[in-house]
Amino acid sequence: MKLLRDIDGPQLVKALHVLGYSVDRQKGSYVRVTTQLNGENHEVISYHHPIKTGTLSSSVKHVAAHHGLSVEELLEKIDL
Repeated sequence: MKLLRDIDGPQLVKALHVLGYSVDRQKGSYVRVTTQLNGENHEVISYHHPIKTGTLSSSVKHVAAHHGLSVEELLEKIDL
């Protein structure tokens, strides 16, 4: 798996827009994004620069699992 580095919150939110995610709400430095594709799914994204690698990896894995994709397929699809 390609290691994700130097990705910030706004960049990830914009990339997830390809999968139908949109900003649902924001509290402090965290944003909740929601999609209706493949059933409803919510993901909380840290709006920091850069997002810590463990946090980023966890978010990407959750999104990939919801859409039935491998992490590599997801990264290609959202162009990260």
